[in-house]
Amino acid sequence: MADNNRRPDEQVTNSGRRSLKRKLHVEFTADDPFRFLSSDDVTQPDLVTVINACVEELKANLYVARVDRALARRSVQKLANFAKDEENVNLIVDLGAIPVLVKYLQEPGLLPNEAASGLRPYELEVEKESAITLGLLAIKPEHQQRIVDAGALPHLVAMLKRHKNGQSSRAVNSAIRKAADSITNLAHENSNIKTLVRVEGGIPPLVELLESSDMKVQRSAAGALRTLAFKNDENKAQIVGCNALPTLVLMLQSENVHIHYEAVGAIGNLVHSSPDIKKEVLLAGALQPVIELLSSTCIESQREAALLIGQFAAADTDCKVHIVQRGAAGPLIKMLQSPEAQLKEMSAFAIGRLAQDTHNQAGIAYGGGITPLLKLLDSKNGTLQHNGAFALYGLADNEDNVADFVRVGGIQKLLDGEFILQPTRDCVAKMLKRLEEKTQGRVLRRLLYLMFNADKIIQRRVSLALAHLCSPGDLKAVFVDNNGIDLLMELLQSIHSRLRGYASVALCKLAEKTTSLSSVDAGPSSPTSQVYLGEKYVNNPTLSDVTFVVEGKRFYAHRICLLASSDAFRAMFDGGYREKDAKDIKIPNISWETFELMMRYIYTGSVEISSRVAHDLLKAADQYLLEGLKRCCEYTIAQDITADNVELMYDLSESFNAVSLRNACILFILEHFQTLDSPPWYGSMVQRILPEIRTCFVKRLTKK
Repeated sequence: MADNNRRPDEQVTNSGRRSLKRKLHVEFTADDPFRFLSSDDVTQPDLVTVINACVEELKANLYVARVDRALARRSVQKLANFAKDEENVNLIVDLGAIPVLVKYLQEPGLLPNEAASGLRPYELEVEKESAITLGLLAIKPEHQQRIVDAGALPHLVAMLKRHKNGQSSRAVNSAIRKAADSITNLAHENSNIKTLVRVEGGIPPLVELLESSDMKVQRSAAGALRTLAFKNDENKAQIVGCNALPTLVLMLQSENVHIHYEAVGAIGNLVHSSPDIKKEVLLAGALQPVIELLSSTCIESQREAALLIGQFAAADTDCKVHIVQRGAAGPLIKMLQSPEAQLKEMSAFAIGRLAQDTHNQAGIAYGGGITPLLKLLDSKNGTLQHNGAFALYGLADNEDNVADFVRVGGIQKLLDGEFILQPTRDCVAKMLKRLEEKTQGRVLRRLLYLMFNADKIIQRRVSLALAHLCSPGDLKAVFVDNNGIDLLMELLQSIHSRLRGYASVALCKLAEKTTSLSSVDAGPSSPTSQVYLGEKYVNNPTLSDVTFVVEGKRFYAHRICLLASSDAFRAMFDGGYREKDAKDIKIPNISWETFELMMRYIYTGSVEISSRVAHDLLKAADQYLLEGLKRCCEYTIAQDITADNVELMYDLSESFNAVSLRNACILFILEHFQTLDSPPWYGSMVQRILPEIRTCFVKRLTKK
């Protein structure tokens, strides 16, 4: 199967970045007078004034002999509060807040009396609030590089290292967490900043923080590593080199959903497009914990685990089998029925990868995977639809699954689907071809058994499916010997228009395979051996031995040519009719143009027939038993069949026993059934042709 029929790793996005407003929430104390001040409390002109005042206050505070940390804390908190509203971010940046906030990231020195007493007023509060605000400003990608260029990264990395030297207070951990979150947001989808974090030495302390006693710090460190690892091979190598994998695997088993969510996301980004790291992750024991996360109460963890299972499944065949053996199939199939689109998308992605193994194909189908995957084909989400189609394509490779496809109505779903992406359409076409190739031998016998013994609805599904799937050599066994044609005829008479439509499409497919209702052949040779005298003898008195009088004009002919042309002329000249010895034979009820065309065909074996004269010429050809000319006329007439005249055309075929034209009318009706299927047309016309449809198929299928 081509790569464009699977969900490639390159399409996997870094979905681990949480909303900044949730992740970088601003913390206020109860005695903070600015706690409730936000952009909702002031008008736009006042907002500019207030924000500018905060920035200017922070600038001025930097140049006093001793920084007023209480003042700085309040001012930065106000900026953070305003930055929560994304509409204010550009304003805050334009007013020059970034360089000032970066200055406040630095840990201030202590005065002698503070150092002696051990008192640390507002310990790390200003640095923490500055990290929060800078992270909020980094919501907009255009500000990420400005923050880094202002020198924020070294200070943020330094904050990550505050856990050393015994600094493990609650305040220290809170500051470390906000620094990690800020790094996450600065590096989001910015490959240059991801590299700079590594250059500044930010990865080793983040890996160390995975073992912090503070679970929130663990979570933030894992989130930062997750972002830094995405599509950055050098960062991946350093993270693994710092021995992060054992701890991340342990975090997968945490009861804290936030921790195992970040851990599974980090591992997913590490193994993305990295076969060697994927092997190391598996050797570190990640497989079973990831499988267990498929049943997590956290939807985000389930989604990331399913994505990771899909990545593991690409490792090798043995891994595919082990994943299913360890219980992944059941939860993945259950996830297909979730109302969450991303959850269904990732589970279908994983199942598609697992379904490339024969044993897994049977197990997934037995576990009920076919029906929910088929439902994905109804989605309006192109990726979701495609992942479902690719997974089904894998399941269709196992002949044990063919009957299940048919039993649940899968063939009709594949035929009727409106597929958004061209790769999906290609995948479905290949799937139908694969199912068709497998519909023989024991698979066909199984389907025939269902057509005899299953419920009526399944019998009908089988007959509809086999019209599309079985080979021409098996059509008689299915539709004549086992009465499959009668099941289709029942559907064609259903009270439900949709079922009638299914039956008409199936019959068209049968017609294509049997050619019993194919378009009329142009100019077939007459079944009667003929002698063609050639164009120069048409209406030529030379050697003429009989003359026809048409519309008062004489037409010179030759008995030998006419005798060889049809039984009608043979009876005229060899039988007991008065024309036997007559020199002039009057021809009534035929125009000169029509008679001349008929004679030209007799003399040459071919003639150009326009739709204007085709009807009259058909009548003449039927009267004089000129089967070859009759077929030519039927072909010409059939080209003009429309929804408005098909009933008249069918009447014409009945009047002159024009079998090919009648078959062409039937095929037109079947092909345009959805348009024509409405009372009173359906009642008056379709009921007339029902017996003829069956007769045509049975006759062709039993023809040796």
